[in-house]
Amino acid sequence: MSGIGDDMLAEEVNETVRVRFIVNGRKVACDVAPRETLVDCLRNVLELTGTHAGCEMGACGACLVRLDGRSVHSCLMFAVQADGARIDTIEGLSESGVIADLQAEFHRRNALQCGFCTPGMLVNAHELLSQVARPSREEIRDALSGNYCRCTGYEAIVDAIDVVAKARSEGGAA
Repeated sequence: MSGIGDDMLAEEVNETVRVRFIVNGRKVACDVAPRETLVDCLRNVLELTGTHAGCEMGACGACLVRLDGRSVHSCLMFAVQADGARIDTIEGLSESGVIADLQAEFHRRNALQCGFCTPGMLVNAHELLSQVARPSREEIRDALSGNYCRCTGYEAIVDAIDVVAKARSEGGAA
């Protein structure tokens, strides 16, 4: 039995909203469902698959992106909430070269292993080093407390960030 309520529900299910972002320096417009998360929009609509959907509860850090200059869990945010924002994903940070030294040191120290957490770790490390030029190892560990890694045991990641911070503060390359 079909009624007016069923028709209204069908319309709500198929409803989309036009959103506009600046993603990795490029203007983007796309249609999304009102309840579509930012991580799903980035991955499924914009095909930027470097941002990972892990726990989908904001606990693992795999979905971190930069939104208007600060790190956010894109799994906890609807795409419509980011309308008009500037978003930098791991692809954009990588392409710009701003994290090249972090990437190289993660590689050198085998701080990436399976790689699932790596994009979020790099986004978080970039944010930390943008705020604190020479963080202590304890500050690095504290900053990474929202990122979950099953493979590395974190020491190689902390070592990599520490080496980059030291090299940057001394004006050299890691």
